[in-house]
Amino acid sequence: MTDSAPLHIPIAPAAAPHPAPHPPHPEPPHGARTPEPRHRRHPDWLKVRLPGGPIYEELRGTLHGLDLHTVCEEALCPNVAECWGHGTATFMILGDICTRGCRYCAVDKGHPTELDLDEPARVAEAVVRMGLQHAVVTSVDRDDLADGGAELFAETLRQIRTRAPGCTVEVLIPDFQGSEPSLRTVLDAGPDILNHNIETVPRLFPQIRLGGDYEQSLTLLERAAAFDPGLPTKSGMMLGLGEAPAEVLGVMRDLRTHGVQILTLGQYLQPTRKHAPVARYLDPSEFVALKTRGLELGFTHVESGPLVRSSYHAERQVPSRESRGRT
Repeated sequence: MTDSAPLHIPIAPAAAPHPAPHPPHPEPPHGARTPEPRHRRHPDWLKVRLPGGPIYEELRGTLHGLDLHTVCEEALCPNVAECWGHGTATFMILGDICTRGCRYCAVDKGHPTELDLDEPARVAEAVVRMGLQHAVVTSVDRDDLADGGAELFAETLRQIRTRAPGCTVEVLIPDFQGSEPSLRTVLDAGPDILNHNIETVPRLFPQIRLGGDYEQSLTLLERAAAFDPGLPTKSGMMLGLGEAPAEVLGVMRDLRTHGVQILTLGQYLQPTRKHAPVARYLDPSEFVALKTRGLELGFTHVESGPLVRSSYHAERQVPSRESRGRT
């Protein structure tokens, strides 16, 4: 590691990935939909051009040359070319193998075998080479680590601040299994936005977000807001997994009650046939209505649309450092 003290990250005994059973769903509430046939084609409004071009290939080459992972590629994000073109990228640290088995996620599941302590310095190098104005740092779940990877998040923030002081940084963190010290470790490093995605409605957590806990996620977001009242907190949901409209509004209210200021809402797309099927495709007008409702509930910023992902237009959501008393 360059220009920093060695990291000490305790590693707990390896935890087995959460299994991916397929228990029957509880009786869905009024308005929920059963999954549509898997062979159904995406609606026209979900069709995007494949990324390409010299700038895209140059940036992709930089990332691969530094042996870095991005959610943009690992999670098959449809907006990768647009975001990279706007000077924003989402780095995925702590490897590319997740210890959980969420049924919506394209990232590989299994037993991580490595912890790359040089990764934060390489992320900072990529930020410099790519000329990023805003970087998002996220990770796989690392339940095998005693701190869930919090210290590596913090070190990545410190390295970016040192190498690219003009770049704002958002962290999209896992739940750290409810660990308050792990959350504090990340917050003490001074992110510009703290993001933790709630992903879906509480009824669907047992079938969709294996290993997650709805109340635990809300508590994490509330703690972040309490630790640093000036820090914007953010969360997001994927829609089309079988939730009812009333359930979505219920989650939005819960997020506001727990201090969340920024919300993202997007259409769930099945990565492979092994993942949870799409229950329905929401019409673009429904996302417009949800954005209006979110602003009425008091969110300061709402990104809502079929192709919206957690980091979409993330650079627009950052308050000025002057307004937060930072330079």
